Amino acid sequence: MKFDTPATTNPIDRMKVVGQPHDRIDGPLKTAGTAPYAYEQHAATPDHAYGYIVASSIARGRIAGIDTQAARRAPGVLAVVTAADAGKLGKGKYNTARLLGGPEIQHYHQAVAVVVAETFEQARAAASLVHVDYVRTPGQFDLAAVKAGAVKPDDADADSAHGDFAAGFAAAPVTLDATYTTPDHAHAMMEPHASIAKWDGDKLTLWTSNQMIAWGKGDVATTLGMPKENVRLISPYIGGGFGGKLFVRADALLAALGARAAKRAVAVTLPRPVMFNNTTHRPATIQRIRIGTDTAGKIQAIAHESWSGDLPGGGPETAVQQTRLLYAGANRMTATRLAVLDLPEGNAMRAPGEASGLMALEIAIDEMAEKLRMDPVQFRILNDTQVDPEHPERPFSQRQLVKCLRDGADRFGWGKRGTAPGSLRDGRWMVGMGVAAAIRNNLVMTSAARVRLGTDGHATVETDMTDIGTGTYTIIAATAAEMLGLPLEAVKVVLGDSSLPVSAGSGGQWGANSSTAGVYAACVKLREAIAGKLGLDPATAVFEDGKVTAGGRSLPLAQAARDGELVAEDKMEYGNLAKKYQQSTFGAHFVEVGVDAATGEIRVRRMLAVCAAGRILNPKSARSQVIGAMTMGVGAALMEELVVDKRLGFFVNHDLAGYEVPVHADIPHQEVVFLDEADPISSPMKAKGVGELGLCGVAAALANAVHNATGVRVRDYPVTLDKLLDRLPAVG
Repeated sequence: MKFDTPATTNPIDRMKVVGQPHDRIDGPLKTAGTAPYAYEQHAATPDHAYGYIVASSIARGRIAGIDTQAARRAPGVLAVVTAADAGKLGKGKYNTARLLGGPEIQHYHQAVAVVVAETFEQARAAASLVHVDYVRTPGQFDLAAVKAGAVKPDDADADSAHGDFAAGFAAAPVTLDATYTTPDHAHAMMEPHASIAKWDGDKLTLWTSNQMIAWGKGDVATTLGMPKENVRLISPYIGGGFGGKLFVRADALLAALGARAAKRAVAVTLPRPVMFNNTTHRPATIQRIRIGTDTAGKIQAIAHESWSGDLPGGGPETAVQQTRLLYAGANRMTATRLAVLDLPEGNAMRAPGEASGLMALEIAIDEMAEKLRMDPVQFRILNDTQVDPEHPERPFSQRQLVKCLRDGADRFGWGKRGTAPGSLRDGRWMVGMGVAAAIRNNLVMTSAARVRLGTDGHATVETDMTDIGTGTYTIIAATAAEMLGLPLEAVKVVLGDSSLPVSAGSGGQWGANSSTAGVYAACVKLREAIAGKLGLDPATAVFEDGKVTAGGRSLPLAQAARDGELVAEDKMEYGNLAKKYQQSTFGAHFVEVGVDAATGEIRVRRMLAVCAAGRILNPKSARSQVIGAMTMGVGAALMEELVVDKRLGFFVNHDLAGYEVPVHADIPHQEVVFLDEADPISSPMKAKGVGELGLCGVAAALANAVHNATGVRVRDYPVTLDKLLDRLPAVG
């Protein structure tokens, strides 16, 4: 099925199942501990051995020699695999560095060997006996130091220019020219990267924690130099990913190599202290923002430049992309520059681009409002646009940013905010409120599914789509239930297996809308088959309450499958609507903080998110997604920072003891409001996505609240008390 014209009325619009607040259908398995994650495939691989990775202790250089003899003689050891033993390995499309290093070392904690033994403890002990001689070579580990040598990436869309920014900025009576920095961030998901590999002749089955099954299957095949049809990836449950599991990592490759060498199924997990440097992270940025307005506050000129770094062959953090769309202004410029850094690979992390970019842009917008002596909410509303500012002929399919801001301000009690920084007190606490706009584009991907109608009248949906804790099982079941007129409990969902139809996968905020649209397409085809089997007109047939009704006749749905199950498969593809309309999601974040007048301690007191993100497929799980994202934003604002050892080139705080993330005591009541919206330009589901939108702008809202509380403007994240202490107002 091809979606190339706006959606009209369809069965999803009944919203008897879709759009209702359902508990997760996979919830009982997860809460009982019986959902089998990648490292827990005991039934499929009851006799598997264990692999333990040896990780590089240098950041850049080469291996002069590697001695594995002591490890091979250790108790229980079945095999040791290094790059020299592994045979010729290719390099997957989605990894910047090789997953098995040697002799060249590209980054700290790059895997250089795997030791396979009967037990995990034996493998770990033997891995400590592997002796590696390195030749260290100088590397570049400091973004600020290499910023001047950064270059424009190959991407033709890296820079943009419309109007005459230089002239517009020079002529503006009110201007801002400020630089902001964001540090490197870790995904820090609960489930570590983990895989179990099993060979059957020349065919490989890999149970792995992976968000994008088709991508992963292709990369494994390429790396091992084998046909794609001989690789099967299975990932039914994923304990969090945030983009860190978009691509297969060292655990998957080394499980496969270890299993081939040991002739046994092998399980490999990355220990927490290895994950931070071995896998990917959100890259640090340096961002310069210039804004010029007239005296009434209308933006006349806006420019956003960003610098980030990555390994050779890597890509930039696209922190300027939201600035092209969020606010009006005739004279505009953005620029992205990429430096070579020999740190671990930078790559996608929840809301890549916007998460970092809005951390800077939405502080700059507040600073402009302050210069203009305008309310920050009103300044944002004044500069709203209903068309793509770079392409005014291209309207937004829907854009309710102003309503998000106004409704949020009313609901949050924005009128009680102290207009003068530091003017509100609650005992020893200086109290402040902050706001930030949110934007994340609506992306759609081709997605396929297979739907079966059984002889019992129940349906089964099959697709390689994944559930990273987002509630995918439930919204896919709800889509099939709505289309076939069944209750939710009459639908079974099978996910995360590369032998199933290829879906959009979980990433980029495209997963929910795209995967359910694929199920919609398959259900349309199944409805036609059912109607034909029952002798009814498919164009007028109504599927409801387990029955199919058309032309005055009503028959049980199960009757269509009385001679055997009916099966339909289809995919949803997309036309050029995305070229005619800018499709984005919007939101407004409001935060209230208290800052201790003596110590500078920051406490978040209240949070509100108002989101306009198309039809909300399951309000219950969507709310969970947004409050999780808001919590992540608190971490980005106040505590998260991968500290770089700029001499030796690694992240020093590479575990959850040193890398601080928010805990329950850090998070107060969070309120989430979804505007009533259905976007027919997006898909037949008329949905978009919220999982990444909920993070966009949160950190800036919090930083703006700290400024409102204290009068101290912090432009370098995280906003820690050492950046406040010597600038706080005197304690009276």
